[in-house]
Amino acid sequence: MQKVFEVLTTAFRKHDGVLNKEQYETLVRRHTTLLEDPDTVLILLQASGYPITQANEDEYRLETYFTPHHEQKYCVIDIETNGSKPGTSQVIEIGALMIQNGKVIDRYETFVECAFLPEYISKITGIEPQDLIGAPSRKSALIGLRHFMGDAVFVAHNANFDYGFLNASFERFGLGNIGNLRLCTIELAKRTFESERYGLAYLIDFLEIETATHHRAFSDAVCAAKVMEKSLETLPEYVKSTDELLCFSCSSKKERRLKKESR
Repeated sequence: MQKVFEVLTTAFRKHDGVLNKEQYETLVRRHTTLLEDPDTVLILLQASGYPITQANEDEYRLETYFTPHHEQKYCVIDIETNGSKPGTSQVIEIGALMIQNGKVIDRYETFVECAFLPEYISKITGIEPQDLIGAPSRKSALIGLRHFMGDAVFVAHNANFDYGFLNASFERFGLGNIGNLRLCTIELAKRTFESERYGLAYLIDFLEIETATHHRAFSDAVCAAKVMEKSLETLPEYVKSTDELLCFSCSSKKERRLKKESR
């Protein structure tokens, strides 16, 4: 399913956020190996968190294209793991908060059951093996996160790691792919304010962010949200929709200059 998310997003952006039935069905049939009909695939896309809706019998919309960025729901996530590779490691803690209109509207926080916790991970995070005894199983914790995320934009500091690790974990437990569109607060920060470095630990000090502790999932998610908040304060005026924000966050200097000059 991962390929169809990318293909659909590219097509939606090319056609002003709207695809007709023929365009949608052609893309779905060409880029999925699923045997289900396009209507069933739509349900699967939505269940994966991809922000697609069917406006009427012949029209499909990418909702982020039309949603003002301040009205969008953002699920800011951080995870702690017992290693760096999802094939041989696992999530041990998940922290997430849901933000809309600049306010936290919900939170999700859980340890994850784990049989092996290296000593160096405990030293970094402060998480001890006994903290994980009796915690929800990996599948249960991931299902809880899937329900929590809905179709919100997936936000993380160094989003490729968190997104990739969680996506591999979802696949391992038969939960499909993550279809939520993603936003990296490192990339957004680089385009909105000057800093010598953009690692979370450095930005916590640079922006004077109050935090309980670094390298704990929920605390780091809160800090990533504060970095996003700082970035949103200095967005160019031409960035109005959620999709424009996502495109801006990974744009080149040339693209930003041309966009500014065209306004």
